[in-house]
Amino acid sequence: MRPRRLSEVVGQEHILKAGSLLPRLVAQNRFGSLLFYGPPGCGKTSIAEAIARETGSRFVRVNAVMSNVAELREILAAARRRPEAATILFIDELHRFNKSQQDLLLPDVEEGSVRLVGATTHNPGFYVNPPLLSRSHLFRLEPLATAAVAGVMRAALTDSERGLGARRVTADEKILSDLAVLCDGDLRRALNSLEVLVLGLVEGAAITEAELEVFARERRIRYDADEDEHYDTISAFIKSCRGSDPDAAMYWLAKMLAGGEDPRFIARRLVILASEDVGLADPQALPLTVAAHHACDFVGLPEAEYALAHATLYIATAPKSNSATLALGAAHRALKESPVQPVPVHLRDKGGQASKRVGHGKGYAYSHDFPENISGQDFLGKPLVLYAPKPVGWEAMIADRLARWKELKGSLRRPA
Repeated sequence: MRPRRLSEVVGQEHILKAGSLLPRLVAQNRFGSLLFYGPPGCGKTSIAEAIARETGSRFVRVNAVMSNVAELREILAAARRRPEAATILFIDELHRFNKSQQDLLLPDVEEGSVRLVGATTHNPGFYVNPPLLSRSHLFRLEPLATAAVAGVMRAALTDSERGLGARRVTADEKILSDLAVLCDGDLRRALNSLEVLVLGLVEGAAITEAELEVFARERRIRYDADEDEHYDTISAFIKSCRGSDPDAAMYWLAKMLAGGEDPRFIARRLVILASEDVGLADPQALPLTVAAHHACDFVGLPEAEYALAHATLYIATAPKSNSATLALGAAHRALKESPVQPVPVHLRDKGGQASKRVGHGKGYAYSHDFPENISGQDFLGKPLVLYAPKPVGWEAMIADRLARWKELKGSLRRPA
């Protein structure tokens, strides 16, 4: 069922609609190297093969997992010997080529001996060498819409030449739509699933809800621990918690757990959120998330999911303050941009005779000897304002307290 021309490719209208850059480059056969970046089953290989067929180019396919430098050298040498063939070198999973393998491609890409078409599920900005990336047109592909996937499956059921038409199996629109939803925009997976369902039935039968329920129980969430889906999902989780949306936070938590994410990784992110984004607006957030992290080790899955849900909801619904984050950043900037302040003499340690002889600690006023523990002394040689409490949650009381202390300190100020 693979498309034979670009016009047969379903979805990806943002790069394939009439008048777009890619169809124009292919129609004129004036393209250089191309990089297709997107999730599995969205059409990267199909587009590459369609381009080769429409331009009459020699198509050489390499899988980066299986290939090596020797094979690559041989392919490039053959392309140099046959310039009239206009070789397209398609490298699947390009992100798996190391730096030296990618560098090996550069001279031939630069000279035009081959036109590289790379496919990757990983962000090319992180995995493709800058010189190679700068010599390529990058196109991002999206997961296919449910209607597009269902339409291809419908065609596959009736196509006797390339599809499953010879089996005369039928399925109504709702069945195909539900199966497309279960496949998360992955057309390859959808067609493979359809084939399994069809071959499991007698000829002329119909796919029913019963067959679909069996498939649904085996559904796998598209979530790979070392790929973009991992980083994108944890990013959505963090931002949902920070944005005080408990429903979205629980959804992304459930997706990570269903995808097999390490619960301790999620717990660590919650601990960070407790200080970075909740802070003193709710001081109980940090001990609660630390307890959830401990529960992941102490209890283990699946019951540890309850502790993660508990902590996620607490963080998402807590008042937010990033004052601790801002204060720490301000302190780092003060150290970086200004001379480092020496410790004032009255604050220095006076332990030992040598320290006492040079006057360390002299003039220090013991805070507990004063009302509200405010002595009026300064604790920096050159006072700085680094912490700005926010008027939310518990921190609103801290703001009031600091304002009161500032007023009291002014009335009691004395020389160090």
